[in-house]
Amino acid sequence: MASLNPTNDVAIKIKTMLEEAKPRFTDECCIYRVFREIRKSNEGAYTPNVVSIGPFHHGDQYLLKMEDQKRIYCREFIESSETKSLESFVSCVQELEPKIRGCYSEDIKLSKEELVMVILVDSCFLLQFSLKSWIGWTPSDDILLPQNLREPIHYDLLLIENQVPFFVLDKLYNLAFHSTLYSGNHRHPPLLGLTLLIVSYSIIVPDIIITNDMLSPFLHNVGRIAHFTDLSRKFLLTLSRLLQPSSSGRLREKEFPRIYSATRLNEGGVKFEVNKNSQCILDLELSCHTFSVPAIRVTAYTEAVLRNLLFFEQCHCMNESYLADYIVALDFLIDTDKDVDLLIKRGIIENWLGDSSEVAKMFNGIGVQVLNPDFNMQYIRIFKELNAFCMHPCNKKVATLRRDYCNTPWKTVASIAGTFLLVLTVIQTVFSILQVVH
Repeated sequence: MASLNPTNDVAIKIKTMLEEAKPRFTDECCIYRVFREIRKSNEGAYTPNVVSIGPFHHGDQYLLKMEDQKRIYCREFIESSETKSLESFVSCVQELEPKIRGCYSEDIKLSKEELVMVILVDSCFLLQFSLKSWIGWTPSDDILLPQNLREPIHYDLLLIENQVPFFVLDKLYNLAFHSTLYSGNHRHPPLLGLTLLIVSYSIIVPDIIITNDMLSPFLHNVGRIAHFTDLSRKFLLTLSRLLQPSSSGRLREKEFPRIYSATRLNEGGVKFEVNKNSQCILDLELSCHTFSVPAIRVTAYTEAVLRNLLFFEQCHCMNESYLADYIVALDFLIDTDKDVDLLIKRGIIENWLGDSSEVAKMFNGIGVQVLNPDFNMQYIRIFKELNAFCMHPCNKKVATLRRDYCNTPWKTVASIAGTFLLVLTVIQTVFSILQVVH
C-alpha cells in the first residue's frame, strides 16, 4: 500500500541521510588532499613523480613502475629485522588500521585488508630507504634504484598527499629493531635522527650544515610528529633563531602593513645583505637601513617544497603560520625580474632556474592563496621600520644621490672630483669678491 503521507516519507529519508553524515576531518586527521583551486595553480607541485606513499596516489598508472622496488625493499626490511616475521608486522598494522584511516582527510575507498597491505609495504619501503640513505647504498641498489631516482624520491616523500602517519613508522621500526635501538648501535639509530636525512632535503638553504648541537634540542623537544611533511616544517622552525612559536599567541597580530618591492626599497636607501647568522630562511632581520635576509636556493623542487609545507601549515597549524608569513614577505619584496636580479646580486637568492622572471612568477604564485589570520610581530616591526625609513625625505634624497652619482666606482670618483672643483670655484669666487670690496 502506498504511503498516505509522502511528506513523512521524505522526512524519514532526510533524517536517515543526516544521521549517516560524517565529518570530513577527525581529531587524528593530518594528511590532506590539496583543494582543487590550489592544485590547479600548479598540479605538478602536489603530485608525486616517482613513488606513491599511502592511499591517495596508490594505483596511479604512471607510478606503478616503482611498486616492485617498494615490495623488494619491504621484504629486505622485514628480513633484516629481529623478528623476521611477516605476521608480526601485519598484525601491528591491522591493530592500527582504524586510527590510520582517520588520519586522512578523505574517505579511503580501500577495504581494511587493502589498506593494511598498502600501509605495510609503503611504510617498510620508507624505513628501508631511510636506512640505506644512512648506511650507504650498495652496487645492487644502483641497479634496483638508480641514483638519478633517489633525489626525486626524497622530494616525493615531502608531498602532503604522499604520506603515511609517523606513528606507523615508529611502531614498525621499534618492532623490527627494539633491542638495538637504545644500545648505541649506529646501524639502527633512533627513528627521528634517521628520518631527518630525508627531511634535510626540504631545508632549501645553500650548504646547510646539520650539527649535533642543532639536532639534540630538536630531538628532545620536537613533540608529536604527524608525518614527514610535519617533521620538515618543525625542523625548519627549530633552525630559526627569531620565530619560535608562541603558545599564548602574544607574538602575533591581526593587521600588518605592506612593504615596497626590493628595488623600491633599495632606491629608498635600504641595503640588502645575506643573513649569515642563521641557517633558517625565515629569519629576516633589520638593523638601521640594512635588511638581512637568509639565502634561499631556488631549484626545480623549491616551489613544490614550499607549497606543500605551506598547505600543511594552512590546514593544520594556522595559529603558527610562520611559513605563510615568510611567503607573504617574499611576495611583497618580489614583483618583477628586477627585484629577483637585485636579490641575486646581493647573494640572497641562488637561482638554479636560470630565468629571473620564472623565480618572480614562482614566489608571486605561491603567495596568491595564502591566508594570514594573524601575523608575526617580528615581521610587523621590520615592515613598519622599512616603510618609515623609505618615507623619510632625507633618506630618499641620499638614496637618489647614491643611485644617480655613486652607483659605480668611476661615477663616485667623478662625483667627488666634481664636488671638489665646485667647492674650489666657490672659494675662488669668494676671494675675488673680497678683493674687489677691499
